[in-house]
Amino acid sequence: MFNWVSFLTYAVVTAVTPGPNNIMSMSNGSRKGLRGAIPFNLGIWAGFSAVMLICTAFCSMVSSLIPKIKLPMLIVGAAYMLYLAWETFRSSDSIEEDHSRDGFLSGLLLQFINPKIYIYCIMSMEAYILPFYNGNYPALFGFAMLLAFIGFVFTLCWSAFGSVFKRLFSKHAKLMNTIMALLLVYCAVSLFFA
Repeated sequence: MFNWVSFLTYAVVTAVTPGPNNIMSMSNGSRKGLRGAIPFNLGIWAGFSAVMLICTAFCSMVSSLIPKIKLPMLIVGAAYMLYLAWETFRSSDSIEEDHSRDGFLSGLLLQFINPKIYIYCIMSMEAYILPFYNGNYPALFGFAMLLAFIGFVFTLCWSAFGSVFKRLFSKHAKLMNTIMALLLVYCAVSLFFA
């Protein structure tokens, strides 16, 4: 049976934690406001959707051609989640800004060089989705779009809260990092009990 709780926990924790999309969205939101940050966020959504579809197709082909890859992918994925948990737990109390370009095209192109979203999709597909939906192309398309939408929602949140969100993380960074790290450990362990 598909484990929605574990899947959505992984997707949300991965989407909400700082990465290139979220940091740049927060920076744009604090500098330009939500309305001014919308073009960049729409570019993120468009590029994110394209990358999710490409990764989903790749994972689906690899999983059906090489079924023995599942256990090694789960081990690597769990190890990576534990590494992210450790890095999140021990990260500093500040969030650094990147004042790079901030239009639609910049948001779109950022997705093709953003390793976080590739790992996000590959782990979601290999660990949670493909064991239940491999070969069901409408479902795989739906999950790819769901992952892109979850990512987009959180980039909008980071833009909307801009400097407020930054202050919140800075003020309560250790607590927030500990909660995120524990959720990532939960996701890593749950991979083996699906």
